[in-house]
Amino acid sequence: MKILLKRAYEPPAAADGQRILVDRLWPRGVSKDEARVDHWIKEVGPSTALRQWFGHDPAKWDEFRTRYRHELKGSTAFAELQARAREGTTTLVYAARDEAHNNAVVLKALLEHGDRA
Repeated sequence: MKILLKRAYEPPAAADGQRILVDRLWPRGVSKDEARVDHWIKEVGPSTALRQWFGHDPAKWDEFRTRYRHELKGSTAFAELQARAREGTTTLVYAARDEAHNNAVVLKALLEHGDRA
């Protein structure tokens, strides 16, 4: 299982494998043709309340990761993401500007390391 991360604003590449959008909201200004996502698993994104609380503030990163992992426990959307990721190279597509502090980073760690993430 190879998990890659890519902003929705970056051009797709053949090496991306399957592209899965992991945000609840569609990225602004990106058409479906441009994004070329294979799957959009909205429900795997953080809840609106958590996303708004976090606001991509690096100072809240550790607490965001804890709260987000709690939201994902028992999630059928996360189970779907895990199943799809086992199929081969998977690129988690996200819209956030901050490439180090976003939900896709948390998802990648969970997919690769499970609860040890």
